[in-house]
Amino acid sequence: MIAKLSGRLDSSGDGWAVIDVGGVGYLVFCAGRTLAAMPGDGGAVSLEIETVVREDQFNLYGFLDGREREWFRLLRTVQSVGAKMALAILGLLSPDELALAIAARDKATLTRVSGVGPKLAERMLTELKDKAPVGDMSVSIVGAGAGGSSSASDAVSALVNLGYRQSEAFGVVSDAARRLGDEATVGDLIQAGLKELSA
Repeated sequence: MIAKLSGRLDSSGDGWAVIDVGGVGYLVFCAGRTLAAMPGDGGAVSLEIETVVREDQFNLYGFLDGREREWFRLLRTVQSVGAKMALAILGLLSPDELALAIAARDKATLTRVSGVGPKLAERMLTELKDKAPVGDMSVSIVGAGAGGSSSASDAVSALVNLGYRQSEAFGVVSDAARRLGDEATVGDLIQAGLKELSA
């Protein structure tokens, strides 16, 4: 199994790139955002790779970092989301945007992706709500008023450790961060979250 490729960009097109590694050209399928971040032909490139083996195919999918690859794997666990659809989603939404959409149950954001209708968006929200990495979810709280992502992340982790579901914890911490503003401590966020969860 190939997990990473580092070499030179030989050529690229719509949804694909050929990476030259020591004279061997690897065809790698990539999201539009990944391709846009690559250098021109001949430039040095390093991609995280997900190898997908099927009966009649052996395909390589390339990502800029491990978080993108992790989301690609998660998306493919949803019924009716194949590799091509997962790439389309990651082409439009960054891992942070995807985490926020799922945590906030934002169906409209997901349906912006070509091929994702209301039913599939609902299935994604349902099946992924407790699978999004806590780190990804807490990043999306930044700017909502919390005193930095680490406070929010710690508060979400604490509530999860107390037995609450990740999506519930994210929701109440996000609300508390908006209400309490920049001065909110981890303790403030946990207390506010617990109050809302026990209401």
